Amino acid sequence: MKRNDLGGSGIEVSELCLGSMTWGTQNTAEEGHAQIDRALDAGINFIDTAEMYPVNPISPETQGRTEQIIGQWFERQGRRKDVILATKHSGEGVAHVRDGAPISSKTIAQTIEGSLRRLKTDYIDLYQFHWPNRGSYMFRKNWTYDPSGQDRSDTMAHMEDALGALQTEVERGTIRAFGLSNESAWGMTQWAEVARRTGGPRPISVQNEYSLMCRMADTDVAEACVNERIDMFSFSPLATGLLTGKYQDGAIPEGSRLTFNPELGGRKTARAFEAVDAYLKVAKEHDLHPVHMALAWCCQRPFMGSVIFGATRMEQLELALGAVDVTLSQEILTALDDVNKAHPMPY
Repeated sequence: MKRNDLGGSGIEVSELCLGSMTWGTQNTAEEGHAQIDRALDAGINFIDTAEMYPVNPISPETQGRTEQIIGQWFERQGRRKDVILATKHSGEGVAHVRDGAPISSKTIAQTIEGSLRRLKTDYIDLYQFHWPNRGSYMFRKNWTYDPSGQDRSDTMAHMEDALGALQTEVERGTIRAFGLSNESAWGMTQWAEVARRTGGPRPISVQNEYSLMCRMADTDVAEACVNERIDMFSFSPLATGLLTGKYQDGAIPEGSRLTFNPELGGRKTARAFEAVDAYLKVAKEHDLHPVHMALAWCCQRPFMGSVIFGATRMEQLELALGAVDVTLSQEILTALDDVNKAHPMPY
């Protein structure tokens, strides 16, 4: 499997990344471990998690369970060096994690220590901020996003404070690199500039939602990625399963995300199903599985570091792995662009 040098850091990650957010709710520990085994056998070396996982639902009772499951695998298999491990600091918005405290030098060290304990490791390869303290337009907040209340001086002070704490962790050896998530182009460039000015660790990645159905990153975020050498990780590359076609015509497969999250985080709209029909038509016309088409398209984007996918069943994992053998022709890429023009921002 192809590997990419993440942000020019020397950290090489596979072009597909195994997501873990359902391990501990929709998946048992044993199922999570089986997924790791199979993914590594197939050439994946990259696992993404977060301190707040699992989801579906997020709850105080399960918080941290996903990291624990990964830690149990490390303890059993002893293969820590075979994995590039990424996790995240939650920050504000999750009341049961540090009482919803924002990201700061006061929380970074203790949060890293908590993740290290659960993961049963002494270092994290990539430590990410799950979302900015100042807020984010991700998760359908783009429709009402209003940054006019932001205070630039507060944001700069926060970035300097956080990067100072992260640099301490780099020097301690608890983290190797720093990444962003749910971040804007302006935020990415400011983090990079503050790192240059202060000597703190520069961001080498940004994990944002990105798929054929959600292409907000194609303009300013993509430009920031290229110019700041910040590689993107696409999450929800299958649009929470919409792009597989399994929800068309009112279908709700047993155990699917739609059974846990009836609105798919605001993605379930009439326009979304119309767009999926158009994408499925392209896949059929070119004899492609829609899962392979959607994942391969993300992998071929010029600013992509890795594409994060999750699976609740082993057959879903096996299917996703086949995407690495697919290269989309210019004819197919043009057809997909045409669908995007006809069905922009479908949710």
